[in-house]
Amino acid sequence: MWLPVTLSGGSLEPAGDGRTRQMIIHDITRLTVLLAAKKDEIKKKMMKRIILASQSPRRKELLEQVGLKFEILPAGGEERITTKDPALAVRELAAQKAAKVLGRAKGDCLIIGADTVVALDGQILGKPADEEDAARMLRLLQGRSHSVYTGVALLHREGDCVTEAVFSEETRVAFYPMTEGEIRGYIKSKEPMDKAGAYGIQGLAAAFVEKISGDYNNVVGLPVGRIWQELKKRGWFCDQTL
Repeated sequence: MWLPVTLSGGSLEPAGDGRTRQMIIHDITRLTVLLAAKKDEIKKKMMKRIILASQSPRRKELLEQVGLKFEILPAGGEERITTKDPALAVRELAAQKAAKVLGRAKGDCLIIGADTVVALDGQILGKPADEEDAARMLRLLQGRSHSVYTGVALLHREGDCVTEAVFSEETRVAFYPMTEGEIRGYIKSKEPMDKAGAYGIQGLAAAFVEKISGDYNNVVGLPVGRIWQELKKRGWFCDQTL
């Protein structure tokens, strides 16, 4: 819409009497308020809840590290696998965790489910049942290379539409040889007892790691770089940016 203007005091002003100018100013102010409200409405629609379906403090720290805002709602219960392939197994487990939480969450949201296992010679090593089981696992791993797989399930719900992205990442880890005393001393620290493969690469077990090939964060428990890329690729970032 073009408005007639007059030159007044060296500046352009809307033409017409004072009342007309006041009406125009009022309309511009009202339009500015409406645009701001619309912007806030769009932003609120974009701000979907991100829910981490895990109570792992390591996964929490990794998501916080890349600046994502989220809440925690653990899946709870036991998951089951139907395959011995570790890459497929972690995808199954992650998808089951995410699905449990999606069933309990309300409204539009993005659920992040994850599971990590260690695999050696095709054998899946989860969390140790007890100290002797932890010792057994560490004896298997010492002086050799193994794989760490983390499966991730991203479930995105908007209205009645649910879209999923499920993937797994593999990282190769090589251990130095460990003495029986080192194994027992490490187990005494209690660090291995809640970790897949009976070790935490970010903790005391760093002393036994010779080298890794792949994503370090994947071994810790969550390939946050890959997750970031998957969210970006699908436009699920909402308003969450670094």
